[in-house]
Amino acid sequence: MEYYNYIKSLHLIFVITWFAGLFYIPRLFIYHIEAQDKDSTEREILSNQFKIMTKRLWFIITWPSAILATLFAIILLILQPVWLQQDWMHVKLAFVLLLFVYHFKCHQIFRQLQRNVFKWSSNQMRLFNEGSTLILFSVVFLVILKNSLNWIFGVAGIFVLGILLMLGIKIYKRIRNKGK
Repeated sequence: MEYYNYIKSLHLIFVITWFAGLFYIPRLFIYHIEAQDKDSTEREILSNQFKIMTKRLWFIITWPSAILATLFAIILLILQPVWLQQDWMHVKLAFVLLLFVYHFKCHQIFRQLQRNVFKWSSNQMRLFNEGSTLILFSVVFLVILKNSLNWIFGVAGIFVLGILLMLGIKIYKRIRNKGK
């Protein structure tokens, strides 16, 4: 158990870097998608640059962080198996599963954009971008509160936040379109 805090620290560091990658990659997707509206020379230059940037972010930061965060989480669960008997941990693991679904969807979009396949609009990607934020808020409230009633209020608050974010994006889109 003397290494427990080191392992927990490493887990948190890699969770943070994983989320950093998941926060930034959809932004790069948005810029890549919007670059398609530029003239052909600018579009080609920007697309090539965004492909390089996303590839580096995805394979040098995001994927390794996801793997290492998971590895250290498994070690923590081995060291503290009692956590697996607690309801809040079951819910947390469900959110982690949801985070992996989000991660794999990002990977699918990444591969499409690398092949110049554009199936998402920039507005759709802006909404998608909020998925990792909602998961992060939910997990943090859950891990800190650990009380079944309190985390339910926390998660409900997250969904209210999600609705407010969507409304904010729609308002931003209207303001942006009026300026054109």
